[in-house]
Amino acid sequence: MKLAIASGKGGTGKSMVAANLAFTLSTTDKVTLVDCDVEEPNLHLFFPAPAMMTEVTVPVPVVDETTCQHCGKCGEFCQYGALTVLSKRVLFFPELCHSCGGCMLVCPNDAIHEEPKRIGTLSISMPQPGLKLISGTLDTGSPHAVPVIRAAKKLAAQDPVVILDTAPGTSCPVVEALDGCDACILVTESTPFGLHDLQLAVDVVARLGIPAGIVINRSDGKDAETLRFCTDHDLEVMMTIPFSCEIAAIQSRGDLLCRERPEWQKDFCALYAKCRALAGVDE
Repeated sequence: MKLAIASGKGGTGKSMVAANLAFTLSTTDKVTLVDCDVEEPNLHLFFPAPAMMTEVTVPVPVVDETTCQHCGKCGEFCQYGALTVLSKRVLFFPELCHSCGGCMLVCPNDAIHEEPKRIGTLSISMPQPGLKLISGTLDTGSPHAVPVIRAAKKLAAQDPVVILDTAPGTSCPVVEALDGCDACILVTESTPFGLHDLQLAVDVVARLGIPAGIVINRSDGKDAETLRFCTDHDLEVMMTIPFSCEIAAIQSRGDLLCRERPEWQKDFCALYAKCRALAGVDE
């Protein structure tokens, strides 16, 4: 079971839902929690533990100027403008390179080879029995989050229960995290911005063919518009978390609702059961 936790916008409580769900399930099963918000990972704050670090690299082209005849074929091939061929040298812009390897293939003089370039790191920890945490972190200045997310997902590919905390929004990193998931929880809040961005997120998961359910967080009881949208789009509101100063205080000090208030664990267990039913996974 691969379950994504996503949201159309930041600040809805997506990571809070992911962390509490993983914590609750890990009390009875083995769970892998993957932080796919690689530009701003934060799940390690809720689960501090020693971690094993590995680098994430991508292949980038290196031009041998002694062999290169500056024919321009590599520059013509690159649709991202990462290579510009001048009369006596080749300019390479690594931040534009997508590591497709095409420039190396089209070079008639075998003047291009590839070398690994670090773009981020992965950390793997076991903060408590039953829970494995994988966090991807994109290096400062690197524009390519997708390879880091892909590497993090690969580490969890064989694990039986995987919860993926995606980046907020609907951009390429979110699509990469969602790809291959059995179901998705969309976390929203009952505000105009929350509803607008929920609509965008619903469209993305529909296009990917991933069944989705809704969690309304920080509910002040004025959820009528969000509930109407969910009814119109045949989306189940699987859980509603109230607006609460107590919950906010628990989160702000780096703790978990289900750890400090164990009575909430039954609600998150029920949420997971609904997700399994949504995905058509038998208990």
